[in-house]
Amino acid sequence: MADAMPIENPLAKDFGVKSLLQFAFPTMIMMIFMGLYTITDTIFVARFVHTNALSALNIVCPIINLIVGLGTMLATGGNAIIARKMGAGEEQRAAKDFTWIVCIGIFLGVIIACFGMLFLNQIITGLGASPVLFPYCKDYLFILLLFTPASMLQVLFQNLMITAGRPGIGMVLSVSAGIINLILDYIFMVPCQMGIKGAALGTGIGYFIPAVIGILFFLKTKGSLRFQKPIIDFSVLVESCTNGVSEMVSQTASAVTTFFFNRIMMQLLGENGVASITIMIYTQFLLTALYIGFSMGVAPIISYNYGCRNDIRLKKVFHICIWFVIILSIVLFLFSMGFASPLIAVFSPKGTPVYEITRNGFLIFPFSFLFCGFNIFVSAAFTALSNGKLSAILSFLRTFGLILILLWLLPNWIGIFGVWLAVPAAEFITMIVAILFLSQKTASN
Repeated sequence: MADAMPIENPLAKDFGVKSLLQFAFPTMIMMIFMGLYTITDTIFVARFVHTNALSALNIVCPIINLIVGLGTMLATGGNAIIARKMGAGEEQRAAKDFTWIVCIGIFLGVIIACFGMLFLNQIITGLGASPVLFPYCKDYLFILLLFTPASMLQVLFQNLMITAGRPGIGMVLSVSAGIINLILDYIFMVPCQMGIKGAALGTGIGYFIPAVIGILFFLKTKGSLRFQKPIIDFSVLVESCTNGVSEMVSQTASAVTTFFFNRIMMQLLGENGVASITIMIYTQFLLTALYIGFSMGVAPIISYNYGCRNDIRLKKVFHICIWFVIILSIVLFLFSMGFASPLIAVFSPKGTPVYEITRNGFLIFPFSFLFCGFNIFVSAAFTALSNGKLSAILSFLRTFGLILILLWLLPNWIGIFGVWLAVPAAEFITMIVAILFLSQKTASN
C-alpha cells in the first residue's frame, strides 16, 4: 500500500515560470561556481607550483572523470527513481531506496580508493605519464584517492538535496566548499610550500565538508527524504545505473575527446594550438554549466509529476523549460561572441599567438551554444522520465560519437576551421536527433 502523502511536498507545486526558475536557480549558481573554482584551482597550480604540475593534473584527469561520472550516474539515475516514487506516494520506499543508493556510493568510493592506491604506479604509467611528470601525478592522485568516498557523497548530495526540495542548501554547501578549497589551496601551496600535494589536500577537504554536512542533514531532517534502514534491492541499483548512464558517458567522452583535440591541434598548430583549444574547452565548460545546473534543478520536478501521472503539469513544466533554454541559448551565444576578447585575455594576453588563434576560433565555436542547451536539457529530461537509453544516445552523440567522426573528417578537408566547426556541427546534428526522439515520445503518449 502506498504511504500517505505529506501535507506539503516542494515538488508537488503547480510551478509557473517564476517559481520554476526560482527552484532551479540555486543549482545553476552551484554549477557556475563549481566551474569557476575548478578553473581558478587550475590557475593556482600553474602559477604557484610548475607547468609540469599542471600537465600532471591533465594526466590523472581520466581517474577524476571516472569518479565524478560514477557519482553522477548514481545520483541522477537514483534521483529519477526516488522522485518518481515520491510522486506516486511511496514516501517510505523512496527514503529506503535513497539510503541504499548512498550506501552504494560510499562502497564504490572505498573500492576505487583501495584499488587505486594498490595499483597507483601502474595506473599512472598506463595514463601516459613521463618520468618527469610521474612524481607530480603520484603525489596528487594518492591524496585525492583518499577522499574518493567523500567525493562520491558530495556528488550524490548535490543532486539529492534538490529531490529533497532543498536546492538552496545544496548551493550553499557547494559554494562554501569551493571557497574553502580555494583558501586551502593558497595556504597549502604558498605559505606551507606543499606544492601539488597541497592542491590535492585542499580539493579533498573541499569534498569532505559537504559530504559530512550532507550526512548530518539527512540524519536530522524531518522531511520525507531522510536516512532509513535500506532495502537491499539490486533492481534499484541497476535502474539507477541504467537511467544515469548518459552522465557516465559524458564524463568518459570528455577525457577521450580532449585527447583527440589536443592531438589534432598539436599537428596543425603545435603547442600554441593545444593552449588555444584548452582555453576554448574551459570556456565551454563554464558557460554550459548554466544548462547543466538548470537541467539538474528541474529534473526532480519532471520525475515527480511523471511518477504521480500528472500529465498536465508535466507538459507545462516541459514547455517552460524549453522556452527558457532557447532564450538562454541566444543570450549565451551573443555574450560569447561579444565578450570573446576579455574571456580569452583571462588565459592569454592580447597580441600573443595563442590569443590570435583562439580569437579566430571564437568566430565559429560559440555557435554550439545555440544547440547544446537544448541537447543537455532533453538528455536530462529523458533520464528524469526513466528513459536512460535515449538519454545515453544523445549524450554519446554530442560528446563523443559525432565529435570523433567530425574531427577525423573536417580537419582533413578544411584544416583548423574544421576543428572549430566540429563541436557546433555535432551539437546541431544531435539537436535534430533529440527533436525526433521527442516527437516519437509525444506521439506514443
